[in-house]
Amino acid sequence: MASAEPLQRGDTAPDFALPGTDGRTWRYADVAGPKGLVVMFICNHCPYVQAVVDRIVRDARALRELGVGTVAISSNDAATVPEDSFENMSAFARRHGFDFPYLYDRSQDVARAYGAVCTPEFFGFDRDRVLQYRGRLDASSRHPAAPDAKRELVEAMKQVAETGRAPNEQMASFGCSIKWKLE
Repeated sequence: MASAEPLQRGDTAPDFALPGTDGRTWRYADVAGPKGLVVMFICNHCPYVQAVVDRIVRDARALRELGVGTVAISSNDAATVPEDSFENMSAFARRHGFDFPYLYDRSQDVARAYGAVCTPEFFGFDRDRVLQYRGRLDASSRHPAAPDAKRELVEAMKQVAETGRAPNEQMASFGCSIKWKLE
């Protein structure tokens, strides 16, 4: 099953109530910072995610310092990709030192509501829950970009935190497609 139309800049963030690997149920308001929120769709098995997972953790810390919250959501069907099961998500989060919630979208309704199509994919919202950034972390692909690569997500969200608006130039995410349930 494919996703809905992706959110466009200016759209309001859909709410969610999803279980986290920490045993807690999280909503948008629980994870948003005073200056915004980055909602990222990731999974455990994707080589594109694996290539940047350490950068994701680093950048989540930088975003928190800017007043921007971070949450990761896995929407992959674990029946199709067992490595992306909730139990494996918990181990993945521990192994990589996630200090932000990692949530499981078992129904895939949240991925559909956001129009997410791949992992990793990043949606950056301002303090009013308005989408300002939809793009990539940086120039990484299946391999991390150079250490001095522009930190596109962090720079865009810094601008959002300071001005309420992201840059007009945004590069789309590229990665593994979300593994939709077979119906």
